[in-house]
Amino acid sequence: MIPANKRVRKYRSQGGAADLVRVEVLIPPAARNEVLALASRMRAEHRLTKELQSLLDNALRLYGPRILDNIDLDRLPDLRSRAAVAARAMIERGDARAFAMGRKMLDRVNATEN
Repeated sequence: MIPANKRVRKYRSQGGAADLVRVEVLIPPAARNEVLALASRMRAEHRLTKELQSLLDNALRLYGPRILDNIDLDRLPDLRSRAAVAARAMIERGDARAFAMGRKMLDRVNATEN
């Protein structure tokens, strides 16, 4: 069995918290719940963005030449818009697997809006 401190260190360096940082701040007691809620929203947004980037990278790796024949994703301002355009192109031009990936990407794009 791995000691707790080693397990925590491994989680922070390789696991789900590898790209997060620990922050400690002094705030009034009344604002504690507000800060915790803000941190929770930021973590959720970070996870969604990370997942969306992974989906987009995978889609471009598998279907890049087929879906990007006349699309320049570099001209789009942010990840959400690039993923939405690539997803719609996959739905229109791809096979059944590309269609499913495109729907999943659009679902994640819509989830980041809310």
